[in-house]
Amino acid sequence: MRPTTLLRLALAGTRTDTARVVLTALSALLATLAGLAALTVWAIPTPAATVENQDRWSEQYHNALLVQPGLRGGTAFALLMLMVPVLALAGQCARLGAPARDRRLAALRLAGATPGQVTRLVVLETGVAALLGTLVGLGVYLVGRDLLHRPDAQGQLALPTDVLPSTGALAGVVLGLPVVAALATALMLRTVTTSPLGVSRKAARERGPGPWAGLLIGFGVASFAVIRPVVYQFADDGELMAWLVPALFAVGALAAMIGVVIGTGWLSYHCGRLLRRHARGPAALLAAGRLMADPWAGSRTLAALLAALIFGGGAAAQRAYFGTKDQLEQEQNRFAGLDGGTDPFYLSTMNYVDGAIAVAILIATGGLIVALVEGIVARRRAYAALVATGVPRATLSRSVAWQALAPAVPAILLALTVGTLLGRGLAAREVSGGGGMATICEATVALCEDPATSAQYNRLVHIPEVQRAVPVPLEHLAWLGAGALAAVLVTIGVGLLFLRASTALDELRTT
Repeated sequence: MRPTTLLRLALAGTRTDTARVVLTALSALLATLAGLAALTVWAIPTPAATVENQDRWSEQYHNALLVQPGLRGGTAFALLMLMVPVLALAGQCARLGAPARDRRLAALRLAGATPGQVTRLVVLETGVAALLGTLVGLGVYLVGRDLLHRPDAQGQLALPTDVLPSTGALAGVVLGLPVVAALATALMLRTVTTSPLGVSRKAARERGPGPWAGLLIGFGVASFAVIRPVVYQFADDGELMAWLVPALFAVGALAAMIGVVIGTGWLSYHCGRLLRRHARGPAALLAAGRLMADPWAGSRTLAALLAALIFGGGAAAQRAYFGTKDQLEQEQNRFAGLDGGTDPFYLSTMNYVDGAIAVAILIATGGLIVALVEGIVARRRAYAALVATGVPRATLSRSVAWQALAPAVPAILLALTVGTLLGRGLAAREVSGGGGMATICEATVALCEDPATSAQYNRLVHIPEVQRAVPVPLEHLAWLGAGALAAVLVTIGVGLLFLRASTALDELRTT
């Protein structure tokens, strides 16, 4: 098969295939913007140390996250983490219209295409869609870089629009994402057999998932818990600290994230068992059967949302630490009679982190909607058959709601718990302040500023040392959980709109 023919077949199809290509390209566009933003932050040069600038700050920017070299790595890492829900959305979009695509691939096999050609066709479809998205994303990045380059009166910039990543880095993102998408598609197709009679998948499971995800979660939490002792123990060894702490952070976060996502499959299976044992209504029993038949559906559907909630829980724990420290400093200042305020840098930085988490949850909600709608459309003949046998559509609607909510609620609680444990393992469990002497001038400002008179009004005040435990941010976690649950409910509402059209009796005659 000639390459031009292969490309033409990859871009052919119905409106559902077109929607899948567009959504995949859109996901690649968003991932490209996140990746290029991270590379731009990394590309900010660190100036040489001078007498006026011994800290080597990049003072051409407003934001301290860009000014201080030690904070730019964490900022770039946070931008890269935004790619996780975007890539999960791309994975959900790739499954859109899968039954119709399977029938089209079977028709190609019937026309004489080999299994290898059919596999290359699917891989090329995903790769071309992702390449289209990355090219558009590169164009949006370059145009936005020029439009947002607006120095203020002091010549400072709000964004690093004065730097550009290297050509190799740009090419790595623009060309690397389509290659990764194509390889991921080929990996997912390794258990798929396309024949002239249809597409079969060797994915039968006789037993439910095992609880092995708990080991990954425990390893991730333990990795974060040892970071602070490692920093104290090997603070003088700069070479060791340069790779050990980032490795513990990255490996621990990845292990915890994978453990939560895999653990959702275990939760789905056992939620189905509990529903089948204790439920009495037909809707819950139908949902129980679906949960036990495909327990990994919850892991695939909720993966992006759970990843965002893990980082949200960790950010909430960090905010609780900084908030407790700020509150203690304010109390110490008031006790000493000082009017100076505290440094709001860390709390204001957490506002940026919370904004990024909100964007990740919003993107994950889009993935939830795509996954639920795709599942309803893929099973439309089964739903139509149930309606034809007398099952009310309201029962099917409640079944879909049960199937989405039953694994989502415990999975959300698990993700928030793991994220909070990671955050509390990274930060101290208590903060301390005081323990010294402060000089207070009990007079007017003019008398206190005059060296001749200030001494007679000054007095020493002992500030006692205070230790305060960092509380668990239950309120912040409750808001995160409520937002995630609202996202699931919105997804169910959108999915039920497609359920009525998918249960029409005419669907029994579709092929």
